[in-house]
Amino acid sequence: MHPLPWALPVPLRVHGRYSRAEIEAAYCCAEAFGFGILTGDAPWIHREGVLWHEPSRTDLLFVTLNKSESIFSPTTRYRDLAFGPSLFHWESQSKTTAASSTGQWYVHHEARGSRVMLFVREHSKQGTVTEPFRCLGFARYEGHEGERPMAIRWRLEREIPAAWLAVMALAV
Repeated sequence: MHPLPWALPVPLRVHGRYSRAEIEAAYCCAEAFGFGILTGDAPWIHREGVLWHEPSRTDLLFVTLNKSESIFSPTTRYRDLAFGPSLFHWESQSKTTAASSTGQWYVHHEARGSRVMLFVREHSKQGTVTEPFRCLGFARYEGHEGERPMAIRWRLEREIPAAWLAVMALAV
């Protein structure tokens, strides 16, 4: 595991495994961002696969690779997978177009001063246990194809470990 290349003291590591609650707790840490316990702000409640964290100007993308028909609707069974150790193919929400504000946000995230961080897991659950996410770290927009959803290629700052690559590349 590697420390996040970030000046903010978020207690997460690239290639670490975390539950969604652990990830949210790390970002809500009062010492990191000056909110939460000290200011009384409520912690995040989130069910979708994208979470915007305004204080750090970071989009956290939560990806489940194998999407069960019993849990995911046809409009949310996105085709997400690794295209090698440094590229990740991610599909946006089903209504996103390249010209929309959301599409433009992703395309120009660096110019607008925001970052993208990927968290990936193979399944939602293993039996009755919720599977943790693997932190792939920060990623930069590389390109996209199509829309509704947009198929975005993210370039990872740190390569996916070889042991994970087969699962992440073949999961769909």
